[in-house]
Amino acid sequence: MEFWKMHGLGNDFIFLDHFSAGANDFDYPLLARKLCQRKFGIGADGLILVLPSTAAAARMRIFNSDGSEAEMCGNGIRCFACFVYDKGYVSTNPLTVETLAGLITLRLIFERDKVRAVRVDMGIPILKPEAIPVNVSQEPVLGAYLEVGGLSLKFSAVSMGNPHCLIFRDDLDTLDLERLGPAVENHSLFPRKTNVEFIRVDSPREITMKVWERGAGPTLACGTGACAAVVAAVLNGLTERKVTVHLPGGDLRIEWGEDNHVYMTGPAVYTFRGVTTDPA
Repeated sequence: MEFWKMHGLGNDFIFLDHFSAGANDFDYPLLARKLCQRKFGIGADGLILVLPSTAAAARMRIFNSDGSEAEMCGNGIRCFACFVYDKGYVSTNPLTVETLAGLITLRLIFERDKVRAVRVDMGIPILKPEAIPVNVSQEPVLGAYLEVGGLSLKFSAVSMGNPHCLIFRDDLDTLDLERLGPAVENHSLFPRKTNVEFIRVDSPREITMKVWERGAGPTLACGTGACAAVVAAVLNGLTERKVTVHLPGGDLRIEWGEDNHVYMTGPAVYTFRGVTTDPA
């Protein structure tokens, strides 16, 4: 079975192209766990399926490295748009992609006839607690508290099609991500678990953050997380609406527009292609 490997700021994915044939009878959660293993498999943060769609140019499914299926992935969908364009499955720009979070519109940015970046309309942020979901009554969820490991952490919650817990703090260099990340991800306040972002505000136009991704653990970048972080920063009066987000894997440009849509711009990069002989 042929596969492609791509990444967005180091957030890496294995692509399986099922656009022509449609989904096969594979156990995709099991396949994701096997292929995403970094010691015994190909290694990735997630497995992405390229599928046909009756509602958009193509359909994306993404499985985290633990086998759970995610609603959306900001870095993954930029790579997806680049992939389907390069394969000739779409010729329009902008294009739409079907996801579990709905239809996503993307614009390809070219340099010398090559896709160098992708601008994604990530849609309107979800602030209703029951839709995020988070078991907190206030709307929007700003300045709430949760208890983990004897610590009381102040957080905000936003969904960009998937849930995010945003925690603003200045000690990113000494932060114990391996301890706090999974504790917050699996906290009882989040019935579908949550992605976790620890954020330092550097200026009204710049933030730095570290990511604990639901179902994957620490990742070098998270597109939906960067968007959620900017929304939370704006709502908390910490930044302007156009922000550069510094992640371990590089930078994303995020804008929360006057139309209430969040726009993300960042790269999509191929690393290699190959064949796996143990797909089941």
